[in-house]
Amino acid sequence: MSNEPSRTPLQSPERPAIQRIAVITHGKPDVISDAPRRLREVAAACGVEIGAEGDADLAVVLGGDGTMLRALQRYLGTGVPALGVNFGRVGFLTSVAADDLEAGLEQAFCGEFEVLELPTIAGTTATERVTGINDIVLASAILGRMALIEWCVDGQSLGQLGCDGVIIASPTGSTAYNLSAGGPVLAWGTEAFVITFVSPHSLHARSMVLGRPHVVELINRSADVPVQVIVDGHTAGRVNPGERLEVRQSDASATLARAGGKSFFRRYLETFSH
Repeated sequence: MSNEPSRTPLQSPERPAIQRIAVITHGKPDVISDAPRRLREVAAACGVEIGAEGDADLAVVLGGDGTMLRALQRYLGTGVPALGVNFGRVGFLTSVAADDLEAGLEQAFCGEFEVLELPTIAGTTATERVTGINDIVLASAILGRMALIEWCVDGQSLGQLGCDGVIIASPTGSTAYNLSAGGPVLAWGTEAFVITFVSPHSLHARSMVLGRPHVVELINRSADVPVQVIVDGHTAGRVNPGERLEVRQSDASATLARAGGKSFFRRYLETFSH
């Protein structure tokens, strides 16, 4: 048995100091108050240039999890890490508290942060191709009407369920809608995704955790109820009766920067224990 210490998914080699950043902010300026000014002052003191979104060593995100998801989508597959300062309600993807903005950014600008490559999920319909950082959701497009969804894994049908919707979540998204729907939490670093039914009309519906080789097909078997495709909280398409959505783990990864040295499990405890 090897005596070498194992590396956790959040460990990374020492990094050079940051020279250029991009800034992505919450859509409502009043939410982040004077944070942009504070960020500019820290950047100036550290000799860090603030540039356009397309050319940066680090993306600094001022907002909550929604803003973080937008930033992670923006830099998906580029290798540019996104570091979040929390001005949201939960802020699970962020790692710097709003009150600690100066100290947290000074540390990050010195290269003192960890990077985690987040696995994502890819969905394909007859007309759309989408990638989810958190989740891809099928939801009934008619309020109060259940959809009848057949689900298949690797070509094997596992039956049909009447439900309000279906969540396919990455490990990152397993603590979001999937968690509130009763699905399991997947620790960051897990190469897997989870399928969870929303309000299933069944006593036997269970979540299922799947790995990279697996392909899920969700077929809308409803007679007259279309379902919406929602990616990271935003409507991205529709699956009409008789049509299908195919979901698998994507080859692209989202790059998350983490400051402060807190593990996934510490963040999980702090966020969900009250």
